[in-house]
Amino acid sequence: MAGGPPKALPSTGPHSLRDMPHPLAGSSSEEAVGGDSTPSPDLLMARSFGDKDLILPNGGTPAGTSSPASSSSLLNRLQLDDDIDGETRDLFVVVDDPKKHVCTMETYITYRITTKSTRVEFDLPEYSVRRRYQDFDWLRSKLEESQPTHLIPPLPEKFVVKGVVDRFSEEFVETRRKALDKFLKRITDHPVLSFNEHFNIFLTAKDLNIYKKQGIALLTRMGESVKHVTGGYKLRTRPLEFAAIGDYLDTFALKLGTIDRIAQRIIKEEIEYLVELREYGPVYSTWSALEGELAEPLEGVSACIGNCSTALEELTDDMTEDFLPVLREYILYSDSMKSVLKKRDQVQAEYEAKLEAVALRKEDRPKVPADVEKCQDRMECFNADLKADMERWQNNKRQDFRQLLMGMADKNIQYYEKCLMAWESIIPLLQEKQEAKFPVTAVLS
Repeated sequence: MAGGPPKALPSTGPHSLRDMPHPLAGSSSEEAVGGDSTPSPDLLMARSFGDKDLILPNGGTPAGTSSPASSSSLLNRLQLDDDIDGETRDLFVVVDDPKKHVCTMETYITYRITTKSTRVEFDLPEYSVRRRYQDFDWLRSKLEESQPTHLIPPLPEKFVVKGVVDRFSEEFVETRRKALDKFLKRITDHPVLSFNEHFNIFLTAKDLNIYKKQGIALLTRMGESVKHVTGGYKLRTRPLEFAAIGDYLDTFALKLGTIDRIAQRIIKEEIEYLVELREYGPVYSTWSALEGELAEPLEGVSACIGNCSTALEELTDDMTEDFLPVLREYILYSDSMKSVLKKRDQVQAEYEAKLEAVALRKEDRPKVPADVEKCQDRMECFNADLKADMERWQNNKRQDFRQLLMGMADKNIQYYEKCLMAWESIIPLLQEKQEAKFPVTAVLS
């Protein structure tokens, strides 16, 4: 960087807040910056980064959707869009085939990681290795060290489902496999993290323990400098743009946490209701053995309740396996973003302190020290990387929650349709019994 007076702290101004709306409230961000335009009270605005804005009139459906029954076709369209995007990729990673290993000292699960790539960084077009959870944890810690200015995707929690005792159950292992697969796909889709050397080693090394024990020194100069920031500098004022990001993340995590707690209570109540249904249906079946004319209708009611309980079980499983993990991932994602934001604040505070020290020197034209210029470079790099990752995160969030909510709507539609069909199926049976008891000829006579 050329010598000269240090530049003032960069700030993009309040106009950038419009690119950072709250996901659950459409007008709060504009009011914060004093914008002249306010959304109509008759519209619910769901804004996001990019040009794909969605406007939902009250009580209506988005443009291009005719009815809730079309959710399945929309899901297929979304999957088709993902396939089209995948045609331009040059790195594919899949996590599958979990296996249980029983050793003398411990028992653990490993997952097969298959990598296919045309990048020159890979010596072979395809790799297949096995990794356990702690290997994924090692990868994430190395990415945080070597890429401190970037948002590192979160790992699934140590225990994905609260209250799970058997961490080797098929349900738990499958839930974790999906989460680990998504973790690697997040890194694969990142334009910087996917080229990280630690990531390359993780995907290709047959024995990862060699690298973990050696502790290979692949930290970048940026990572080394940020690592040694002690946090002794106090930030005066966060730029308005990043203050808005911090407030946004706090509110976003709070809303998701509330939804997660309520969803878990709903699932708990559904499971309790399911237990009662399974006891309720057989009562009609045993009752039918005591009744002659009512035997067939009672058996029909028992079968109907059984079908409803099966449909409810499917709905509960879908909510547990598909809905809750996404909520938890984005709660952890917001924590990761806050961590990067805090590191950025530390670098800014260090820069401000050094800049003030230079200004207090009793010299007419003080020379800017090299460490001040380096600190300024780090801060500008942090700002650019954080904003780019925030925009990428917003785009991913919009797509993920669109698929999540449409999938939830589709599953609920299927559940109520199955229950409706089950109850409608016994109406003709009851009508036949009524007509047999009171024939038309008897009434006419």
